[in-house]
Amino acid sequence: MNLIERVKNILLTPKTEWDVINGETATPMSLLTGYVLLLALIPAGCSFLGAMLFTGGLGWGMKYYITLAIISYILSVASFFVFTYALDLLATSFGSEKNINKSAQVAAYSSTASYVAGILSIIPFLGILVSLAGAVYAAYLMYLGVGPLKKTPEDKKVIYVVVVILAVFVAYAIISAILGAVLLASFRTSVLGY
Repeated sequence: MNLIERVKNILLTPKTEWDVINGETATPMSLLTGYVLLLALIPAGCSFLGAMLFTGGLGWGMKYYITLAIISYILSVASFFVFTYALDLLATSFGSEKNINKSAQVAAYSSTASYVAGILSIIPFLGILVSLAGAVYAAYLMYLGVGPLKKTPEDKKVIYVVVVILAVFVAYAIISAILGAVLLASFRTSVLGY
């Protein structure tokens, strides 16, 4: 299935699309190269464009906004792996099947809503609201996907989704703090010359 069809189907007809996805084989690396790396460009690129359009590169300057776009992109990619491994490591605790390939499918495809919502990050305030809505829809997509792909019992799906989201959020916060400190320190050094 091509990228555009998959995005459209997972967003508009997720219940039937998860059944289609369940019949496919994929690995974390194939999903990374064929799906995640492409879609992760949307929020990173659009937030950069929004900063350029609405600030004209003023304030911190273009290097700063490029650095933020790079951080955003790296975090999206890192989040895919954290999401995949959190789903897989926590699977048996929630009566789910431990299968890294199925975990990667749930992680990649349920994140679609967040990636696509990133289009509106070109408009700063509206982008934040739409990104939040995209994150909520992504959680719903995950809820729908863990049943067919991870064989999660109906009575454990909600708590599984909540625990995975919390684990990913904590890991994301730690990774973003470290990555942000390193990249922004290097930015500061190059701009200020020390």
